[in-house]
Amino acid sequence: MGKGVFVTGTGTDIGKTYVTGLIVKKLRDAGLNAGYYKAAISGAEKGPNGELLAGDALYVNKVAGIGETQENLVSYVYLEAVSPHLAAKINNQQIDFDHVDSEFHRALKKFDYLTMEGSGGIICPLRWDEKEHVIIDDLVKRLGLGCIVIADAGLGTINSAVLTIEHLRARDIAIKGVILNNFHDGDVMEEDNKKMITEITGVPVIATVKKGDTDLGIDVEKLKVLYD
Repeated sequence: MGKGVFVTGTGTDIGKTYVTGLIVKKLRDAGLNAGYYKAAISGAEKGPNGELLAGDALYVNKVAGIGETQENLVSYVYLEAVSPHLAAKINNQQIDFDHVDSEFHRALKKFDYLTMEGSGGIICPLRWDEKEHVIIDDLVKRLGLGCIVIADAGLGTINSAVLTIEHLRARDIAIKGVILNNFHDGDVMEEDNKKMITEITGVPVIATVKKGDTDLGIDVEKLKVLYD
């Protein structure tokens, strides 16, 4: 059985998938058996034959050279670019978390290091109907995973990163570290953001990512210990 970690973001469109691709690529480039899984993707594109393409999962699959099929990378794919719980309602296809649990553990048996990517931020609803109320953190708790938090390096990130970290702590979810995306070396504000996130929370910023980076600036041995 492999080890896993969950990647969440401080919000939508902060580059969570881009950084996730670098994480998995880093492990695979080191010769490690690393894979990827995501429970649900909304905002999918249509392929030439009308099929739904899970863009996030397919991007990581390509960048990291995993070689998986879409079906093994993600369990639920929705066309609408809305929260998964709403996309599920629109399509009358609610997420079955027993199925997600099964697919996660199938991937965990196949890969030594499995990176699971969330949808949106940590409080993104996955299912909200008369049967179940499930948000991302409920799923993280169910699977027993720790979290890497991806945050944008720019203005406002102290607030969003600290709030995300405090919520994870309130749910008793282990926080493995923060990665700042869209970072600019030498930028006074961004350097201060990096320092202040750690000083306020005690959680280390384990890496920074600049636009166009093709390698994650963290030692692979330090990356490996983030997986449980």
